[in-house]
Amino acid sequence: MAEGDLAVEGGGSGASLHEREAEIRSAQRAVEALTGPAGTGLGELLVYTGAAGLGKTAVLTEVRRRARRVGCTVLFARGGERQGHEPFRVVRELVRPVLAALSAAERAQVFGPWEGVVGPAVGLLPPGGQLDPQGVRDGLDFVLTRLVQLRPPVAVIVDDLHWADAESLGWLAGFALRARELPALLVLACRDEFPDEALALQHGLLTKADRRHELRPLQPASVAHLVRAALGAQAEDAFCRHVWAVTAGNPYETTALLREVADQRLDPVEESSGQLRELAAGARGMTLRHWLEKIGPSALRFAWAASMLGTDIRPDLAAVICAQGPDGAAESVRQLRRHGVLVGAPGGRLEFVHPLVATSVYQSMPPAARTGMHGVAAIATENAGLGLLTASRHLLETLPEGDGAVVGKLRRAAREHLAIGAPEAAQRCLRRAISEPPADEDRAAVLYELGCSALLTDPATTVNQLRLALADPYGLGPELRVDAIFRLAQALAHGNRVGEASAVCEQEAARTPPGPGRLRLEVAHFMFAAFRSEDPDGPGRSRRLEEFDAMLRTVGLAFGESEDPTPADPTLSDPTPAGSRPAEAAFERDGLTHAVAVLRCWDLTLRGAHRDEAIAFAESALPGGRLPDSLGWTNTTWGFELPGILGISYLYADRVDRGEALFTEAIRAYEVAGWSGGHLGFAHLLTGLLRFRCGALAEAEDHLRRALRLAERIGPGVPLYWDAVGALAETLAARGRLPEALDLAHRHGFAPPYPTVMVLPDAPTLYGRLLLARGDAPAAAATLTAAGAALDARGWRNTVWAPWLGHLARAVAAEEPKRARDLAEEAVRRARESGTDSAIGSALRLAAAVHEGPRAAELLAEAVHHLERSPARYEHALALVDLGEALGDPAALERGRELAARCGADALAARAGESLRNH
Repeated sequence: MAEGDLAVEGGGSGASLHEREAEIRSAQRAVEALTGPAGTGLGELLVYTGAAGLGKTAVLTEVRRRARRVGCTVLFARGGERQGHEPFRVVRELVRPVLAALSAAERAQVFGPWEGVVGPAVGLLPPGGQLDPQGVRDGLDFVLTRLVQLRPPVAVIVDDLHWADAESLGWLAGFALRARELPALLVLACRDEFPDEALALQHGLLTKADRRHELRPLQPASVAHLVRAALGAQAEDAFCRHVWAVTAGNPYETTALLREVADQRLDPVEESSGQLRELAAGARGMTLRHWLEKIGPSALRFAWAASMLGTDIRPDLAAVICAQGPDGAAESVRQLRRHGVLVGAPGGRLEFVHPLVATSVYQSMPPAARTGMHGVAAIATENAGLGLLTASRHLLETLPEGDGAVVGKLRRAAREHLAIGAPEAAQRCLRRAISEPPADEDRAAVLYELGCSALLTDPATTVNQLRLALADPYGLGPELRVDAIFRLAQALAHGNRVGEASAVCEQEAARTPPGPGRLRLEVAHFMFAAFRSEDPDGPGRSRRLEEFDAMLRTVGLAFGESEDPTPADPTLSDPTPAGSRPAEAAFERDGLTHAVAVLRCWDLTLRGAHRDEAIAFAESALPGGRLPDSLGWTNTTWGFELPGILGISYLYADRVDRGEALFTEAIRAYEVAGWSGGHLGFAHLLTGLLRFRCGALAEAEDHLRRALRLAERIGPGVPLYWDAVGALAETLAARGRLPEALDLAHRHGFAPPYPTVMVLPDAPTLYGRLLLARGDAPAAAATLTAAGAALDARGWRNTVWAPWLGHLARAVAAEEPKRARDLAEEAVRRARESGTDSAIGSALRLAAAVHEGPRAAELLAEAVHHLERSPARYEHALALVDLGEALGDPAALERGRELAARCGADALAARAGESLRNH
């Protein structure tokens, strides 16, 4: 406990907290609401704010005591001024003691599937591969929720929140909302001194508080009580009043001043009041001279070392940092205890009596001494087994000296930070490594690592740093350069700059020597080009992709084997000697072959080719019916785009079983890996599209809302955001909630201009359909006409992905009936070319809407015939209801009503029911 806080409590075990009764009563009510018989059993967020020294720690100490007394599991942590750059430090201090004490069975229950994600962040498992920060936060939510369920009720108490690391603060900001639904009380204390980068999180946390108390300075009467408790009842009123005036009623400063008064044997009478201001200035102790005079040089050096270690000080480690032997260190500790600088159990960990003292001691160090001791501390903490996660914060405080060993440690620390989901901490280390600086031949590699560290969270940083790495005069090695180009293209594409992404790969491929690297870049060029919503040479690019595929099938010898007797083109051969790396060569060959097969499948799908032709390529990319490692959802060679479009191709070909298996695996893979950001959002988007296509509209809505929530965390500019909004609006409209769908589209800006990245489904077509549903046929017709022209120019004629022809026919039917019928006929013709029952049935149903009488009924009957053989249950229900109404057929209407109800298409079911009653 801090010294000032002890004073606020009066220094005795039974003393009260002066003028803090209201704050304590508030905490007592919160504890009783959590545990009492008349309580809700649910927690809340309680926040105490105030300047340094006003007694926040004392209040929290009392809250901890009362929570323990009624049987709460108490999790406590304190932010440290010197430890704000240790990611998840506050989280570790909160939960590690309790989690480490769990039995094996309890640990399995609490961690569930999240142990591999949360374990490294809380220090219970060694770091592994790179983790998504959002995945770590989600995992912490899961673990804390399970822990609360295992050991209810729980009080989570954090002191000095203003010094908490950004990663812990970010998690707390989210968990504060969840805590209200659990038997968990969250109590925070902070000054209004948050770093600039944490202001938004601070504001979010403080505004969520159920109760917020701002601690005020003590009144004169309370200060007088403290004076007489420390100096005796004879203290005169005038003297007490001057103590209050000098300290402004701050409890910590009052106690520090009274200690100086006692040390100087100053009589507490009015005549002594003139000396109080000078004593108070000395008591604040912000100068080197003050501390030298007070505790001497040896004890001061130990205090300096201790001030670097934060809130949980190991005496042996502090002794190493200040170069004191066991006897000298023990004497320093005795002196520091005697002078009220450090507290702690004998032989155990130490802490400063108050954070203000720690700040004063740290700031009293001469700059050169401080820098040097941080360098010693970095080595000492690493040697003590605390790892680079802890040591790296000391390296950040040292001066650049061109030390390659320091660069190496910072790079390794960055990898460890990424492995616990802390990319910002990794970037701090890598920026510091660049300023060291690294050797000329290593600089580009460090820039590459810095760029890649931001790929999941900050594509703009990735683009900038990778461009610097690629432009570095000493350059990257051939393999690393190829990978850097691919990561740069990914970042550009995720930032809605897919045209640049495609061009970057194409240009670099032209400069890259023949071999696997060049082939990878050429494939990447085709991949990113396939995602462009506009391409002036779409059909030509499709032809070149076909030619590239044929060429690639002839260069198996370049990778060590070939089934084609035609000699490989020597300009494409791998310069690596044959047989020197057969396993790697086979993996690279298969990866390229599978990637190109997926792109051929997707190209044929969008062009509206026959489903059998497209699926043949899809099947060749799934040896044994399983997704190969080279195309795995978490494999970074190609990214998630290729398995995603593979699953969509299966879906559009009515092979829902294959698509569902792929998308289910995606969600599982991302949850296991802790990738809970855009990757998991994309998986939920794909699953939502599949559920919509299968007529499971309620499930589709659930998955699409999850996708949208995850997209909103990233920001509205990413393609996933558009995809989720558009697909969710279409789903809501299908469920009969058109006003809600239109409101969603309006609130999220789902309107032109559209992203340059191709979205799923086609955004202009979907926007036109929403306009048509709203009753604005002229605007819908204009939008759909423009969309159709762009798609035809691109060579994309798939009537499922972009059914613009059928809906344009409906939009112009009233004014141009012949044109409408021609458009509908063309849509049916294109659908038949695909050979897919759902495409044919949907096109026939839309064509029937622009015909009348027997012809409409004939088209609808054929539509029902095709759709009942497809997985498109919602489309099937639409066709049945349309057919029943056209023929006055109660059986078709009843079948349509039942199917619509099972699909969750409430308005369609109601419409069928109304038609049944009218018939």
